[in-house]
Amino acid sequence: MEELTSVLEQATAGIAPDYFYLNLDGGDPVYRERVYCYELYHQMRMRWPEQTPFYLNGEVDKARHPKMIDLRDRFPKPDLLVHRPGYMEGNFAVIEVKCERADKAGLAKDLETLSFFVNEFGYQRAVYLIYGDGAKATLARAQEVAQGIAGLGAIEYWAHEAPYAAALRL
Repeated sequence: MEELTSVLEQATAGIAPDYFYLNLDGGDPVYRERVYCYELYHQMRMRWPEQTPFYLNGEVDKARHPKMIDLRDRFPKPDLLVHRPGYMEGNFAVIEVKCERADKAGLAKDLETLSFFVNEFGYQRAVYLIYGDGAKATLARAQEVAQGIAGLGAIEYWAHEAPYAAALRL
């Protein structure tokens, strides 16, 4: 799935302001992660290579996955997965998305989820995509939080700072 980097760059460049910020009646626009993620999924699917065995799925609930039964209360739901459903050897990429206003607890949770999928299930790429005007500053905070997490797997940090602009891998 060599195309993932290109797909992600092109997809983020296709996100319009109304999906980057959600307009509110009587208020200023706000960031809404779910609105952004659904549009990111849509933009990625429009660019998805036809000849790949990998699927893009959003918020896959792993609660009933037979290889995760021992997790009990910890059933991670990453924002996006690039995988071959039904084949653990087909795990390619896990993607978590956060807006620039994420607090340290939210950043830590996402970093642990990404690391979990890399370390326990062999995902080859873990992408942490922060969007918003201050995405780079939030990613710097995420990297600080990451230093305090033992056994953290390799994570790619991406910043998407504006609508119609491609996210940058830092």
